[in-house]
Amino acid sequence: MKPYLRAAGGDPEATMRLYRWNVEASEALYVPLHYVELAVRNALDGCLALKYGRPDWWSVAPLDAGGQGQIVKARSKCEEKEVKRARKQQRRRRPVTVNDVVTELTFGFWATLLVSRYDRVFWVPTLHKAFPYYTGRRDALYDDLWALVGLRNRVMHHEPIHEEDLDADHARIYRVLEALGSDLAKEVREMDRFRSVLDGRDDALRGDGGRSRAE
Repeated sequence: MKPYLRAAGGDPEATMRLYRWNVEASEALYVPLHYVELAVRNALDGCLALKYGRPDWWSVAPLDAGGQGQIVKARSKCEEKEVKRARKQQRRRRPVTVNDVVTELTFGFWATLLVSRYDRVFWVPTLHKAFPYYTGRRDALYDDLWALVGLRNRVMHHEPIHEEDLDADHARIYRVLEALGSDLAKEVREMDRFRSVLDGRDDALRGDGGRSRAE
């Protein structure tokens, strides 16, 4: 609780209100973060599978040592999960599939495919097609993605996010979604209640209603 206590000036009641608001903000961000991570993953994976003509495109693509290491790590995790599942269900192990590996790869892995060292390898020949409505520079899109990786990790690991520029982060989510497709962005907006949570922050921190007002 120390980060919240410092931010609340040592006031215990204000500390708890800030903590609860941080939880609520993280909860509200979960939905758009969920969609942007899966949409980016599926778009990049689809483009690379098409370019290399096989679903396990990483077997032939020129990933660097770090990228190959993440593939190995993801496959190892899949195998460990399957061993545990087989033991629990008392059945034979099934082989790890390509879809298993894709699902296990982190958001950071996918974002890293847009770094400058892959510009001529992945971005120029194929990965720009994953974002058909994007007209900006690759590095700007990478910056947005990497910022979202950091936000996603803080949310999923229950870390403080109350001092972050959440308004800017929320806008990043929709810049990426709009680059993938306006229909997708519209669908996510219909489920997204983060704006009301952010707008209700001052009331929540004063103890004037918080969650009920945001809803």
